[in-house]
Amino acid sequence: MSKPVLAIGLEADDDRRAIIKDALGDTGDAVYLMDMEEAERRVMMTTADAVFIGHTRQLPEDGIGLSGETCKLLQFYSAGVDFLPLKQFPEDLPIAGNGGAFAEPMAEHGLAMTLAAAKRLFIEHDNLKAGEFNQFARNKMLAGSVCGILGFGGIGKAQAKLMRGLGMKIHAINRSGATDEDVDWIGTPDQLEEFLAASDVVVLSLPLSQWTEKLFNAERLSQMKPNAILVNLARGEIIDEDDLYAHLQANPDFTACIDAWWIEPVRHGKFEMGHPFLDLPNVIGSPHNSASVGVWRAVAVRRAIANIVLALTGETPQHLVRPEERML
Repeated sequence: MSKPVLAIGLEADDDRRAIIKDALGDTGDAVYLMDMEEAERRVMMTTADAVFIGHTRQLPEDGIGLSGETCKLLQFYSAGVDFLPLKQFPEDLPIAGNGGAFAEPMAEHGLAMTLAAAKRLFIEHDNLKAGEFNQFARNKMLAGSVCGILGFGGIGKAQAKLMRGLGMKIHAINRSGATDEDVDWIGTPDQLEEFLAASDVVVLSLPLSQWTEKLFNAERLSQMKPNAILVNLARGEIIDEDDLYAHLQANPDFTACIDAWWIEPVRHGKFEMGHPFLDLPNVIGSPHNSASVGVWRAVAVRRAIANIVLALTGETPQHLVRPEERML
């Protein structure tokens, strides 16, 4: 009996192919679309048991032939897939993002931003440059305070471990309101107000969907502590850009750590802000590079292949894209 076929559209040099072969093991045979002529790629789309890509552009003619009848999983390399045109695919085709693939480096980034905000590192760096030596300006102690994590998947769980290591209490929200992780409190999305009121630091690590778009508007921001730290590792669109800027101006002790922006080059072809966020002293920005740790790319590939193996062996794959998460 022939093995299942995994069609790979992801760019793959010899090192990456070796990683894929090792991770796939005896479960199936990997074939590479980049090695095929257009006609052969078209045929492969009607026969492959699973497909692994980085972007829909890596499929021939927008993935012609893909369906849930033959393909057990369309797996993406990245965790966030909201910017990809997924509505073009049949509803019966299982689609998965690579959830948690970059969880550990992203959690480190979230920790770094939180510490920089709590310890006023950038503010006092600029003050020193201006000749001000504010030795007795108070900063924040994170130990004993509450880190609220909204979206308790791979990234959220990795973030919790680091924050707990600092002595922080962990509050979390996920869809089920339950977890086997070590937390002090966990709730469901309908308990968001309670969650926000208790949190000293709020980390966003949830996907963009019809429910989460502009979830953090003026009302939600007002439910947070006036000196809270908001860390966005997810998508800019989860926060109302106008409302956040107004909130930051009105609440100088509130800090926004923004790794995910509203208009970004990968998703929109350019970087653009609707307001001069980076001119505000209570903003810390980074260019959505929390996952840009080169050594981690092999880990991300292995995690994606492990999810494909689940599908090829008849088990339910993880990180399936829900209907409301097919944004485009």
